[in-house]
Amino acid sequence: MARRLADAWLAGAPWLFVREMWNRPASVGAICPSSRWLADRVASRVPLDGDGLVLELGAGTGAMTHALLRRGIPATRLVVIERSALFVRHLRARFPAVAVVEGDAGELAALVPRGARVDAIVSSLPLRSLDEQDSAAIVAEWRGLMEGGGVVVQFTYDLLGRERTAVRGFRQRTSDIVWINLPPARVLAMERGGD
Repeated sequence: MARRLADAWLAGAPWLFVREMWNRPASVGAICPSSRWLADRVASRVPLDGDGLVLELGAGTGAMTHALLRRGIPATRLVVIERSALFVRHLRARFPAVAVVEGDAGELAALVPRGARVDAIVSSLPLRSLDEQDSAAIVAEWRGLMEGGGVVVQFTYDLLGRERTAVRGFRQRTSDIVWINLPPARVLAMERGGD
């Protein structure tokens, strides 16, 4: 019994997060998984109407995925893009009805079904701590996929709002700070425009 409990704990989300942060610190942009309050605030910025895809980038252990599903985004509309093979296995087991794709957000257009319309992108990617070229490539992918409109929701630990300079081609719609998170985070909702 004790061995099964230990195995379950080691396979759980908090341990997976710590393990991935220890083994690949550059691929994890936070010191702990997102709180329910942050995940709920991010999910609240994603419109429920529409029949296009909702792309989640950098899902980690699935806090945002869970919040998006809880908000009412159908699993059939949600596509999760995650670079870490460890997190991908965990997400596929935790959310079997959701399409979880292992890949890099810098090649986003190649990971989305051809001709699919994208209504929203939810990003947990640490844009400010990524190499400037990588960050620019990711935002360029967003611009290409969001030409027909839609919303991008990005959270950042930059409470002063300097993140906006990293998201060229988008106009800010809303900006909120979620204090009940470690660390506190700013949630930006943006729409295409402002090239």
